[in-house]
Amino acid sequence: MTYVVTDNCIRCKFTDCVEVCPVDCFYEGENMLVIHPDECIDCGVCEPECPVDAIRPDTEPGLEKWLTVNAEYAEKWPNITIKREPPSDAKEHEGEADKYEKYFSPEPGEGD
Repeated sequence: MTYVVTDNCIRCKFTDCVEVCPVDCFYEGENMLVIHPDECIDCGVCEPECPVDAIRPDTEPGLEKWLTVNAEYAEKWPNITIKREPPSDAKEHEGEADKYEKYFSPEPGEGD
């Protein structure tokens, strides 16, 4: 098992999770984070830290797409280990549906 970041993160990109990760397995895109599935040690400390419930165990049904997205972009995006301020419009996008189709960006973020 591993944890994955889902579309709840898109345009919210809270980074509370990266601060508690003991193995630094988060990677930053322009408008979301992903978890490297081969680096995640399944400790679960990140899941309760996410204020928008974007982190889920990959054993939940229907998360195959997110495992693929996380694996692909963790190889392309820079590592992030420090908490940063979320985007100024993050609250406006909390709970919004279909964020992947509307807003996903394959561009990398800043990283550390």
